Amino acid sequence: MNETHTNIDGAIMRESPYGMLREPTFSGVLSFMRRNYSKNLTGADLVISGIPLDLAVSYRSGARLGPQAIRLASAEIASLKPYPWGFDPFEKLAVIDFGDCYLDVHNPTTIHQAIVDHASGILKSRAGMLTFGGDHYITYPLLQAHVEKYGKPLSLIHFDAHSDTWIDDKPDSLNHGTMFYKAIKDGLIDPKRSVQIGIRTWNDDFMGVHILDATWVHRHGSDAVIAEIERIVGPHPAYFTFDIDCLDPAFAPGTGTPVCGGLSTAQALAIIQGLTKPNIIGMDIVEVAPAYDQSQITALAAAHIACDLICLYATRKMEEKV
Repeated sequence: MNETHTNIDGAIMRESPYGMLREPTFSGVLSFMRRNYSKNLTGADLVISGIPLDLAVSYRSGARLGPQAIRLASAEIASLKPYPWGFDPFEKLAVIDFGDCYLDVHNPTTIHQAIVDHASGILKSRAGMLTFGGDHYITYPLLQAHVEKYGKPLSLIHFDAHSDTWIDDKPDSLNHGTMFYKAIKDGLIDPKRSVQIGIRTWNDDFMGVHILDATWVHRHGSDAVIAEIERIVGPHPAYFTFDIDCLDPAFAPGTGTPVCGGLSTAQALAIIQGLTKPNIIGMDIVEVAPAYDQSQITALAAAHIACDLICLYATRKMEEKV
């Protein structure tokens, strides 16, 4: 292949899913961190995909454009070894960008199963998943697909301003504030082994999930949060979900239901970078709504979080090979 052509559009021109490729951050085919854009799951260790849904929001819509915004922001961090990790995670992992889940938004009753089928098809391979929302409802069908593969119940590591455990006994409802109520009722997650970080909206029933609210995080610091997550979750298989509104609106204005008093981007990254012990088997980042963003700071935060999650996943895989 002509070298001139391999220096740009790595998402479609790179012959191998491994390694980084230096190319202009302001141009080229859009994929997350310039990973190969592919529907071929053969040999993939980790699959990135988007679920562009925002029909379940309770306030501002626009998160359907979140996956696109995160991919665009990721170009800025795609050519250097991530800090503070100091290694290229793509030398350790074969990571592809699978594109987005197809949703028939004009037929909402099909959406839940479409997400389950999308995730199940990927998880039938040996690959793990890192998923971009979309609103937070998507985590419910994603949990169903992961439980189908890994067994239930899973632990939940959940960063958010909201607990999302409000009562909802309507089986077909699309609601981004009730899916963990349903997931606990369905036995998908074990509340005793689950933790929610950054909460700052009241709920009369947190359903037994451990809460490290935003005030607790601010008072005790990142190291204490890491220690508590490790204590609560232990070695149990855990699903990781990050609602970008866990961050204070000063750091993430581009979201549907912003709540003041949240974590800084620096706090969130420090906590995530320290989570090297939990057995994280699936991950998502949700609720980025670029129409309300300023200078891409919300999408950039999501892209950096995603990069750290990939590095965590690579670290775990390296330890398993030792």
